[in-house]
Amino acid sequence: MIKRQAELEYKEILKNEEVREFLRKGNENLGVLGYTDHSEKHCAIVSKRAGLILSKLGYSEHEIKLAQIAGAIHDIGNAVNRKNHGEYGAVLAYSILEKLGMPLQDRVIVASAIGNHDESTGGAVNAVSAALILADKTDVRRNRVRNKDKASFDKHDRVNYAVTNAAVKVNAQKHLITLNLQIDEEICTMYGYFEILLGRMMMCRKAAELLGTRFKLTANGSKVL
Repeated sequence: MIKRQAELEYKEILKNEEVREFLRKGNENLGVLGYTDHSEKHCAIVSKRAGLILSKLGYSEHEIKLAQIAGAIHDIGNAVNRKNHGEYGAVLAYSILEKLGMPLQDRVIVASAIGNHDESTGGAVNAVSAALILADKTDVRRNRVRNKDKASFDKHDRVNYAVTNAAVKVNAQKHLITLNLQIDEEICTMYGYFEILLGRMMMCRKAAELLGTRFKLTANGSKVL
């Protein structure tokens, strides 16, 4: 029996055979290329966080579910190629969600969010895409680093490994979304961190503005952005 969109949940999407295989292969490919973890765990974190952001800001349950679903499958395009993985992922997601019975308008919203989530080619175009961008770009954590040899860390490894704690806070009253980081500067300097991630943080700022909020970044207790 084909399920209608109202019955679709992000946890169910993450159990879908096609989704799991695309995520597994994409994460495997990125591992070979030296990228950090982009597994189901990353997608589950992004899915929950995207939904939480819209929930805290008072968006509808329907929009929250769409953001969760977009987060769950936003990285499936990595199975095709890392470059333009957002666009590949959008096409793949549209096809999978069509087979699962999601209505046309909702499929287009999710596909558009996925197609615009990468900082090299996209940007926030609606609430769902803004929540996806914020959730994805703020998933910075030590256990995303696959390389266990600190001596051979590249700059992306150092940036992620240097983060000993990261917390995203949403304050609806103050119209503020904050990413609070604790960074071990013996592993990566502040300059090194922002050299790599400044583009993503600026993308978060624009996404927050679309949601009618400001994006604030603190590192080791000091406001940075």
